[in-house]
Amino acid sequence: MKQNNINKLDLSEYIADFKNFLARDKELFLEGDANIHKKFIDDISKVEFTPPKETKNLDSALMYIKKQGILKLYEIFEFVKIIWYFNYLKKQNFSSLVSEWLYKIIIPADIVEITTYFDDKANLRNDIDERFSQIEYSLKKNKQEIKESLNRIVHTKKISPYLVDSQIHYLDANETLLVRGGFNHVLKASVVGRSSGGFFYVIPESIDKLKKRQAQLLSQKEELIYEYEKKISSIFSKHWKFLNYINKEFDRFDNYQARVHFAKARDYEFLSTKKGEDIVLKSFAHPALKNPKLLDIDFSKKLLLVTGVNAGGKTMLLKSILSAVFMAKYLLPFQIDANNSKICSFKEIVPIIDDPQSVKNDISTFAGRMSEFSHLFGKKYFIAGVDEIELGTDADEAASLFKVILEKLMKKGNKIVVTTHHKRLASMMATHEDVELLAAIYDDVAQRPTYEFLKGTIGKSYAFETALRYGISASVIGEAKEVYGEDKEKLNSLIQKNIDLELEYRAKLSQLEIKSEKVTKLKESLTYQKQKSQEELRKIKSNLEKEYNKAINEAKEAAKANNKADIHRLLNKADKKKKEAKKNTISNKVEDFKVGDRVKYRSSRGEIVTIRGQYAFIKSDGISLKVPLKELKRSGNPPKPKQKTKIDVQRPSSASVQLDLHGLRSEEAIEKLDSYLSDALITGYDEVLIYHGVGTGKLAFAVKEFLKRYPKVKSFTDAPANMGGMGATLVKL
Repeated sequence: MKQNNINKLDLSEYIADFKNFLARDKELFLEGDANIHKKFIDDISKVEFTPPKETKNLDSALMYIKKQGILKLYEIFEFVKIIWYFNYLKKQNFSSLVSEWLYKIIIPADIVEITTYFDDKANLRNDIDERFSQIEYSLKKNKQEIKESLNRIVHTKKISPYLVDSQIHYLDANETLLVRGGFNHVLKASVVGRSSGGFFYVIPESIDKLKKRQAQLLSQKEELIYEYEKKISSIFSKHWKFLNYINKEFDRFDNYQARVHFAKARDYEFLSTKKGEDIVLKSFAHPALKNPKLLDIDFSKKLLLVTGVNAGGKTMLLKSILSAVFMAKYLLPFQIDANNSKICSFKEIVPIIDDPQSVKNDISTFAGRMSEFSHLFGKKYFIAGVDEIELGTDADEAASLFKVILEKLMKKGNKIVVTTHHKRLASMMATHEDVELLAAIYDDVAQRPTYEFLKGTIGKSYAFETALRYGISASVIGEAKEVYGEDKEKLNSLIQKNIDLELEYRAKLSQLEIKSEKVTKLKESLTYQKQKSQEELRKIKSNLEKEYNKAINEAKEAAKANNKADIHRLLNKADKKKKEAKKNTISNKVEDFKVGDRVKYRSSRGEIVTIRGQYAFIKSDGISLKVPLKELKRSGNPPKPKQKTKIDVQRPSSASVQLDLHGLRSEEAIEKLDSYLSDALITGYDEVLIYHGVGTGKLAFAVKEFLKRYPKVKSFTDAPANMGGMGATLVKL
């Protein structure tokens, strides 16, 4: 089931990429407390270390050990690699959490000794047993003798005429010579093969004896290796519990390190699941997408109902939400702003995405969907994603049925993401307190989806526009609109107006937020300047008080001494201090300002709009400020009033809200349209109707291209069916 979900959510390539970072393949799920796993991952992320080498699965080897079996040398070496790696980890500068965990892994002394038997190529070292050294020495000597013997034979004059070449050829790991027929007259040898040219590969008799000796030595080495395999397996059997434990701990750390190195390699972040019901994704991107638009979504309610344009990203949004939950559940890193995101935990993730129709099981699309929904009623605390919920049955009946099904499932504490083109289902669910609406946005000007979403509204499917974009002729679309009906088209228009108003509201809200931010910054600046001025005044006052007290004390001392000269000197000094204080006092005189003057208030510059009493209202950077007149300074001269230019435009004698271009060539039609729009603007029309017909579509295309470039055209669209349909264009000025 898990692999099935991975495929349905387009995560196969992502998971395969992650598994390349594992030392050996294993389950994605981490057993135990997810919070502890997250702490380990966070701590390991802070240290640079080497990941483990590729390691084989040891479940079968552990079973043999438990049953007193004898392992092969290569199987023993897999355990040795794990012990080596843990010894390496113990030397790294990990945090206390990881260090304490590693400290508790105590490797038995005889296991440690076994790890010293091997070199890094999985071979037993010769110095662990003198017999290995003797055998290796004999093998080396035997090999040298074979080489020397072959060289002597090759350079013998008698054999020279029979040699095809002087090379030594290896055939089935045997050193041979390539000779012609008749060689047996000068050389005793065994034929071991023939070449394509009819020559013979032979092993000289002297070499054959040396090869047999080599085989005996290798046999002795194999017997000695078996002796050590038996000895080591016996020790392993005594420590089976430890080996089983450290094998599991290796898998645990391998899971951690793979996630850490995968995250660093892809610049991903970790987001673990938390208790609650909210899913908040900030700057999220599904790993299957190339150069994606980052997704921001707040899915706090129980049902997210996604409507809107075909091929507008609804299905990918559904997969993205479920994928984020899946990756967070298994503590896999992905592209997201983890600090501002949140994902709640679920027992199960259920994607209902593919068409369940099956000839083999004799099941229809709708029956398959009902079967999938019936299984959900027996589950709790899951998140489900249902793509194109209306598949396979009558739309009106399905809307009523799915409304009841979805409400029942929500009551059990589940969260559901649904994509649909059912306007009836969307309107029925829209007022439910646990339902959030989301609409895929369509760009009318560019005539294509934006792959963005609008919260709180129902979206149009744009079936006609999509069909036109993918090659269906305009005449066919026009007939289809007539069949569709005027009332339904009006409903679509109302939906579109709602979307347009929502987008306009958001744009204005964004502008207000920018202005609010400017006001906040200006307020902070003014507060800081006020505090700074108050601090400076406090210091000046404190210094004056000190000078005053000092002068008083000196005058008292002079009076006590009855020294007139000192008294006069101190009085002169006090008078001087008094004049300096007056000089440093800030003048409270207010300049004679008037409305329109350019002024400076601390670090802000602006123009006086109104004066009320001791305060002036100035406009600075589009923001109105109330400031004391006494704190203003002049900043340049007031702007000169602009001279008004009077222009008289003669109103057209005859004007109409309609223009008929039937039968005109494109150039004539555009010239006439240009003149007509100018007259319409002067007359004051804000909406006009242009008749051009359907025909070949060339005239309609030319008209719409001209309207796109005309500066005073706000928008234009095909006229309603009762006003000409696709044969006319409704223009707003």
